[in-house]
Amino acid sequence: MELRQLRALVCIAECGNLTRAAQQLGMQQPPLTRLLQQLEAEMGTPLMERLPRGMRPTAAGLALVQEARMVLARVEAMAGLVQDAAQGGRGHVAIGFTSSAALHPLVAQVLRAFRAQWPRVKVTLEEAGSGELLDGLLAQRLHAALVRSAWEAQPSLSSRHLLSEPMVVAGPLGHALMQSRHPLPLAQLRGQPLVLYRRPAGPGLHDGIVAACVGAGFHPQVVQEAPRLTATLSLVAAGLGLSIVPASLQHLRSDGLAYRRLSGAPGLVAPLILVSQRRPEAQARVLLQHLGGILDQQLTLQRPRKGGA
Repeated sequence: MELRQLRALVCIAECGNLTRAAQQLGMQQPPLTRLLQQLEAEMGTPLMERLPRGMRPTAAGLALVQEARMVLARVEAMAGLVQDAAQGGRGHVAIGFTSSAALHPLVAQVLRAFRAQWPRVKVTLEEAGSGELLDGLLAQRLHAALVRSAWEAQPSLSSRHLLSEPMVVAGPLGHALMQSRHPLPLAQLRGQPLVLYRRPAGPGLHDGIVAACVGAGFHPQVVQEAPRLTATLSLVAAGLGLSIVPASLQHLRSDGLAYRRLSGAPGLVAPLILVSQRRPEAQARVLLQHLGGILDQQLTLQRPRKGGA
């Protein structure tokens, strides 16, 4: 049994006439008659009752017409599903991010826009440290990750620097260094107890802070390290010391915390980097291309306009 036979049967039943059915199918009447005869031979019973003018389905023919309509509808739907998936309308993409990357407004904007444009795509999100995200990418559990650290070249991965944001000082609300609204010279952190993001979880931020402090003429006095930046802020609010964090963490409002801009450390920035599989499966590749397009749109919107207010 072939689909063209089922289409012919349904069309003949709906038209009630071989001539009209042939015209609707765009074929000659003799080939259409042969299709019907072949199908009747396969079924072993007449499917159409010949009338003086036209024809109508027999009981067996009516039953097959009903089944044929469902089969043909399923085939048409299947073709649509395939095309939809090929264009990225369906599928699954797994995206990881570090806790600090997740707090940058760009990440939320991109994910919100992606979900709006591709609502039938399943998006899996995973928050972890940079090392864990790298393992997830190499194991192909993740398709992409938003991180703060540049990794050594991996043949199976590609990376794209999205932006750099300034770092700020976070401190307890009543701390003497947090009372001014003016930028705080980095050198004034000499001798201050610091709470930093643990290096294995975020080597890029940790090493950048240490290098900037050394460049300002002192070695940082690290009294505590935390596995997540959110935990770092909790320790700062508890009075264990000051910290240096990406400016976007100011969106994470917490009682007992204050923030102050830095000066004297021009190279102290927090990058936001997209790392992705270089050769993911075909469907994920299409979805990553869509994700990259949305990133481009959002970055363009955030870019300051020349001559603007």
